[in-house]
Amino acid sequence: MPTLILVRHGRSTANTAGVLAGRTPGVSLDERGAEQAAALPGRLAALSLAAAVSSPLERCRETLQPLLDARPGLPFSTEDRISECDYGDWSGRKLAELADEPLMAVVQQHPSAAAFPGGESMRAMQARAVDAVRDWNARIEAEHGDDATYVMCSHGDIIKSLVADALGMHLDLFQRVHADPCSVTAIRYTRLRPFLLRLGDTGDFASLAPREPAAGVDAARDNPTDAAVGGGAGAP
Repeated sequence: MPTLILVRHGRSTANTAGVLAGRTPGVSLDERGAEQAAALPGRLAALSLAAAVSSPLERCRETLQPLLDARPGLPFSTEDRISECDYGDWSGRKLAELADEPLMAVVQQHPSAAAFPGGESMRAMQARAVDAVRDWNARIEAEHGDDATYVMCSHGDIIKSLVADALGMHLDLFQRVHADPCSVTAIRYTRLRPFLLRLGDTGDFASLAPREPAAGVDAARDNPTDAAVGGGAGAP
């Protein structure tokens, strides 16, 4: 079966503002995110890609655009099932403000029980994303063979949930996984089991350095032991 290259979108204006974007329209890459996207074709230059698939949200399509420009014949599709989690009433709110919501503890510690008010559950998010990947694996294999590689650009929580599925981890453990903006995660699928080949690879170690809290985030309440809903901004 194919190898899937998962790319998280580049850093967005919502990431740097400390806002949970969700599916809010008009959230695009910031200057650093555009630089990350511009570097993506070079990072993937050694790979022969059968297709590119994107979340329909603007920040993902912007991330893949330099790759599509560099490979004009690369088939491109959007896939609704790898869109960002529907955070419902939480969408567009400051992460610092959401830290006081009782549901946030459930999101962090027991995400399989978390459902966002006016939105979807994290179980439903993972299920649709896994279904999408399985369907695309079958399609790519049928059209290009079982050694094919394709790229899929999505969002932090989606990628983390796909990694958890590939590793046979319960969704309640997925907050232990991290993927920085424009990081590359590679999963090779086989008939019997998947293999995680890369996880959150940015090509450098800058994201491991201590960082300042994002704009609008109250450092006193920003618990470093919690995973950022929506993936967080990563290194500046």
